[in-house]
Amino acid sequence: MRILVALTYYRPYTSGLTIYAERLARALAQKGHQVTVLTSRHDPQLPGAETLDGVQVRRVNVAFWVGKGPLMPAILVAGWQLLRQADVVHLHLPQLDAAGLAVMARLLRKRVISTYHCDLQLPAGWINRLANAGAVLANHVAAVCSQRIATNTRDYAEHSPFLKRYLGKVQQIYPPIEISLPAPADCQAVAQKAGLQPGEIVIGMAARLATEKGVEFMVEALPIIQQVHPNARVLFVGPYQKVPGEEAYAARLAPEIARLGASWVFLSVLANAEFSAFLSLCDVTVLPSLNSTESFGMVQIESILCGTPVVATDLPGVRQPVQMTGMGRIIPKADAHALAEAVISLLEEKKPLPDLAELTRQFAPATIALQYESIFQESR
Repeated sequence: MRILVALTYYRPYTSGLTIYAERLARALAQKGHQVTVLTSRHDPQLPGAETLDGVQVRRVNVAFWVGKGPLMPAILVAGWQLLRQADVVHLHLPQLDAAGLAVMARLLRKRVISTYHCDLQLPAGWINRLANAGAVLANHVAAVCSQRIATNTRDYAEHSPFLKRYLGKVQQIYPPIEISLPAPADCQAVAQKAGLQPGEIVIGMAARLATEKGVEFMVEALPIIQQVHPNARVLFVGPYQKVPGEEAYAARLAPEIARLGASWVFLSVLANAEFSAFLSLCDVTVLPSLNSTESFGMVQIESILCGTPVVATDLPGVRQPVQMTGMGRIIPKADAHALAEAVISLLEEKKPLPDLAELTRQFAPATIALQYESIFQESR
């Protein structure tokens, strides 16, 4: 099957959406499908075309930016050419360009499948309001044109103002997750990189330094945790410098994080082996997200597969990993004291691990690729 995948960002940009798309595209290519990714050339240094893990990647130039959203009229020209050769187009929403691609696909009598990752909530400001309205309209056009709309959980779909209108088309498909237990050398390398000392309590947070991730509540919670566990430290893994559209947020948090001194360590993006080592070194991981731009939180399953419990906010979809496995705590959003209490509680108890073999199989990219194959073919 010839599959055209369209999304705003792809590797090397790092976000939950791009990781999802990359894992799924790679798994479909490994099953023998011809997979082409159409995306932005968000960094002018990136090649316009290359092959990554058997997936053909085609990048188009960005004409200009609205906040952290790239506008790229050239994607419609490239999309028309690639759509004519494709059997199915797979759109990752939210995506401003999705409307044009979806309409062209239907004109060419191609199948359209969308994956709706999250509701879009841009920061305040009239430009962002216009961009948000435009993206929501584009998503509606894409949804109308789609035969099926995949999303991470039914829980999220039933609470999403957008997805509620399309529940008849919605199908729950968990995100593709792969993680392997780390080698001792990888754990040692990450511990050395982070400057960890024996006996320290490690609280992990894996995210972009972005407004919706609720980083400030972990900053506020850490001193409370240290009243009980003075040797507690936070290791923050993920993009934290020059994150598009988040410069003001990072600048606001910088003095507060600086006051924590060596108790807060940034490790940037880690390779796969080091990332699993990071999760294994943690005593607990946290996901204090604030709104529906977070729809699941793949790092929760990754953390649990490494034997580390999680604390997550009580948001649709985000609460599902803890509810599925019992490995963690669910807390109200924007509540630093509840976050601190949940971390302290988890540090003081050891719960048995769930069936990790079944959990691994359930979320394996090969398993998720089979489910997508089914809806790709069903929609013929």
